[in-house]
Amino acid sequence: MARNTLMSTAARLVETVLFIENEAMDRERLASMTGLDDKSVDKALKELDEVYQEKGHGLRLKENSDGSIEFSPCSDLYDLLRSTYGRKVDRRLTRAAMETLSIVAYSQPITRKEIDNIRGVASDSIVRLLREREYIKVVGRKDVQGHPCLYGTSRKFLYEFGLKSISDLPRLSAIDRMRFDRDDEEEQGELFDDGRHEK
Repeated sequence: MARNTLMSTAARLVETVLFIENEAMDRERLASMTGLDDKSVDKALKELDEVYQEKGHGLRLKENSDGSIEFSPCSDLYDLLRSTYGRKVDRRLTRAAMETLSIVAYSQPITRKEIDNIRGVASDSIVRLLREREYIKVVGRKDVQGHPCLYGTSRKFLYEFGLKSISDLPRLSAIDRMRFDRDDEEEQGELFDDGRHEK
């Protein structure tokens, strides 16, 4: 049903706090900063989401896997925004997260264990972070024992790095390419030779 009236004060208040803070916020923090109770926050978020969708706004409300809420550009605008904001990458990404993201970009589809082998350290938390930020996503499962998840880059990754497709990535040196291929082979050997598998 189309809306002909202003949003409720609660919805406008939540909208304003999300805009001013300019970062993902959980419901508890929203309640604290607006003075609303939990039920009112949920109702305000629902109303706000409906209004943004009905009116065709350029932004949408996005709920992350940890339950936090933030504004995000509508996916259909990514191509139009790429020329202006294509290289405005999330500055909160650490060096380790950027390294992991580059591994996924060049070696996709790739398992978390294969990422670990290339980096030489466990990458569970970083892979989870990159999924929450929507830079990578599960694109399938590897046809080996345990059927571990395969990760690939997302449309958001292309848009924020100013790429039309993954084929636009700069070419790797021969040494880097050999390193990636070798680690992939080692991972397969582990899965088949000694029966271990990724969960």
